[in-house]
Parts: sequence; structure tokens; C-alpha cells
Amino acid sequence: MRPVRQGSAADRSVAVARGRAAVDIATIVGIIVAFALVTLAVFLGGSFGAYIDVPSMLIVIGGAFAATLTAFPLPRFLMLPKVCLKTIFTKPGNPVDLVRQIVELAEVARRDGILALEASVERVNDAFLIRGIQMAVDGTDPEAIESIMETELENLIDRHVAGKGLLDAMGRYAPAFGMIGTLIGLVAMLSNMDDPAKIGAGMAAALLTTLYGALLANIVFLPMADKLAQRSAEEILLKTIIIQGVMSIQAGDNPRNILSKLMTFVPPAMRVTEDERAAA
Repeated sequence: MRPVRQGSAADRSVAVARGRAAVDIATIVGIIVAFALVTLAVFLGGSFGAYIDVPSMLIVIGGAFAATLTAFPLPRFLMLPKVCLKTIFTKPGNPVDLVRQIVELAEVARRDGILALEASVERVNDAFLIRGIQMAVDGTDPEAIESIMETELENLIDRHVAGKGLLDAMGRYAPAFGMIGTLIGLVAMLSNMDDPAKIGAGMAAALLTTLYGALLANIVFLPMADKLAQRSAEEILLKTIIIQGVMSIQAGDNPRNILSKLMTFVPPAMRVTEDERAAA
């Protein structure tokens, strides 16, 4: 087994991991449109100032963050801003392009031998694929390659679940603290029933915390958690394709067979598009 040369594929995998991330406009637009519609409804239905209550905001926002801090270890809680940014900034991946790239590597390995992949890996832009190809080039045992790559995938899934868990927790705690704030407001209102004119205003202020909690949960935290789940599924699919591709290349499979095998992971609509492109 040849040692991995420092400064080559190992360094390139780090550089690739720091590649550019694209902005997911849908996340930003969705949040802005949702808040805009709610604001428009408020303006059309009454006074905007009646919906502003600072103590209610403190109860909902502060309470949700405090409860999440209690539920998670501090290092994981501090990852919340980074987790939120992952719903906006993403590294797009196309499974069809990935399959095509793996098949090209398989053709090189079939034609010139697996050691020739060390030069071809220069064109690879996925750090996970680079590591897999490098292990194959270095003669690592196939079972060890598969075990290492699957372990890395499992760790990736665990990290994604942990990140989504933060947003799920915020989505649960925000409405709960909204209800707590409402109960606090109702107790304060019922304890001071001497002035009937203040009952309506007190009730409105009490209900605002429930409104704030519902808005934050259903416009921000829970949709972001769902977006993370979708991103996780996309990344898991790409890495599963890579694992199967690397193992097929290492086994010396025919590139056509590799193409047919990996295309089963591609969504049917994209698969048809690729077939049409190949026919053309």
C-alpha cells in the first residue's frame, strides 16, 4: 500500500470542501413573503401598533432560546446561526453530473489502469469522491474503503440530524412560550378587573404572545428545519452514488454497467433527460 502523499489529493479535498456556496433564494423569499402577507393583513384589519408588544416578544424569543439552550449542550447550541445559514447558502450538486464524472473516471481506470486515476482526480471537485478514489489508487482493501466511506456518511447524517434538531426545538418551544405568555397576561388581567375599559386591551396583549410564537415557529424555524431535511437527503443521495461508484471502479466493473447501476439512484425525470442527451 502506498502512503497518501501530502499536498496532493488530501489538500485538494480540503480546498474543495471550502468551495463556493450558492444562495438559496427560495428560503429568503419564502420568509419575506410570509411576513409581508401577515403585515399586510394587519394593516388591512386594524392598527399596526396594536400588534407590537415588547414584553410578549421577550417572553417568546427569549424563552425559546433559553429552552433550547437547556435542551442542548452549549457547543451545539452555538451552532444555531451556522445551521440557519445552511438553509440559505448551499453547495448545489447534480446527481447526473456526478454519475457522468464517475463513469469518466471508470473509463480511465479501465483503459489505463487504476493508478492513472491519480492524475484524473485533478478534475474532481467533490472532496468525498477524491478521498474514495485516493484510497482505491493507494490499494486500500475494498472492505476498508466501503467501511470508511459509509462511516463518514453515517457521521454526516448524525450531524444533519443534530442541526435539524435545533430548529425543530425552536419550533416547538416558541409556541409553548407564546402560550405561557398568554397565561401570564390573562392572570394579570383577571387580577385587575376594577377597570372594565382595560379588559379588552389586556386580553389583546395576552394573545399577542401566542401570535408571536405561532409566527416564529411556522414562518422561520419549522420551514428551515424542513429545508435542512431536504438538503440532507440530497447530500446523502450524492454520497451514496459516490460510494457505489468508487466500489465499482475499484472492482474493475465495465463503465457501461457502472452507468446503468448509478443511474438507478437518479430521479426518473433527470434520468430521461440524460438519456435524451446521450441519444442526441
